[in-house]
Amino acid sequence: MARLTAEQESIREKARQLADSVIAPMAAEVDRQEAYPWDNCRALRESGFFGMTVPKTYGGPGLSFTEVTLVIEEMARVCGVTGRIAVEANMGAVSAIMAFGSEAQKQLAAKQVLSGDKPAICITEPGAGSAATEMTTRADKQGDSYVINGGKHWITGGGVSQLHLIFARVFDKGVEQGIGGFIAVRDPEAGTPRGLKIGKREPTMGLRGIPETEILFKDLEIPEDMLLLPPQGLQRGFGALMSAYNAQRVGAATVALGIAQGAYEQALVFSQRREQFGRPICEFQGLQWMLSDMATQIAAARALIRLATDCGAGFPDVLEAAQAKVFASEMAIKVTNDALQVFGAAGYSRNNPLERMVRDARMFTIGGGTAQILRTVIATRILERKLPQTRDGYLNLERAGE
Repeated sequence: MARLTAEQESIREKARQLADSVIAPMAAEVDRQEAYPWDNCRALRESGFFGMTVPKTYGGPGLSFTEVTLVIEEMARVCGVTGRIAVEANMGAVSAIMAFGSEAQKQLAAKQVLSGDKPAICITEPGAGSAATEMTTRADKQGDSYVINGGKHWITGGGVSQLHLIFARVFDKGVEQGIGGFIAVRDPEAGTPRGLKIGKREPTMGLRGIPETEILFKDLEIPEDMLLLPPQGLQRGFGALMSAYNAQRVGAATVALGIAQGAYEQALVFSQRREQFGRPICEFQGLQWMLSDMATQIAAARALIRLATDCGAGFPDVLEAAQAKVFASEMAIKVTNDALQVFGAAGYSRNNPLERMVRDARMFTIGGGTAQILRTVIATRILERKLPQTRDGYLNLERAGE
């Protein structure tokens, strides 16, 4: 793994200083009040940490995913919510639009994100989670517009995001064309577009400062020039759009890494201060091995993430992204729990950040691709064959002669 450049080290140090001075003092309150941290977003934007991947042509710095992950990790080290915001302010929807969008779409996305908007990706539905292609939200072509009906669930940032990338089955004259992404904007001054409604908010276990909501569509009219269309077209374009989700997955892995790093740092300091039986508890071999395992697992996760972001101007490879997310998310659950164990009863108190970190880390083996589904993705690549999940999937492959 290549060492960071001087510029990258500078970005990481700047992010760490911001995290420690501005973000950390508010982390417990954000969790307690379940309030979106607008002040944190403002601080990120003013520091140049919104729209980091936006090309210079569109007013951004044109940085790589590696630089973005440095910022994400530092934010998540003290506040998982702010780390997650940093992901979606630089990856996911904005990177998909920058890769595949028209000139007008790119200008719109750049303006929104650089002004401090965290976009929302609208894919998941109550009946279409891991099986995203089973979505039922549909967009019907009517003249020079598309009319969207349906609903999404577990949309991160629902109610606070302005830019939305909505995935729907596309129909023209009743004939399905494929799955497409549609760009819609909630203007804070003009209000929510007619036909787009923010539904109920889920009372989540962790990451409580960022809403997870329903978004409902009833005759939402989207101009046809707001259809995000990859070169492969509608028939095969969904796969290309989902390639942008590889970056989102690496971002999620980095939030998990940051939370684990923060928990480890807390445990390391505490183990040297806490005394039992007349000596610091770090002098007991049992705790030494726990701390050693934490440090090693964190380093391994960071290496997998760095490998995945070493992808040049494209998106991370699906295999490397899946491996990074599976390992980092499961590592974070173990490390945060072990760190809490080092603190003993004090770690179990809500006055201690460890209990929040344990709750926050739990999300990442679920959201953005479960650990089980991503293992199937990994198996598909290493076995170099399709692994259908539907009951008759293999039978259909045989019929197709594959």
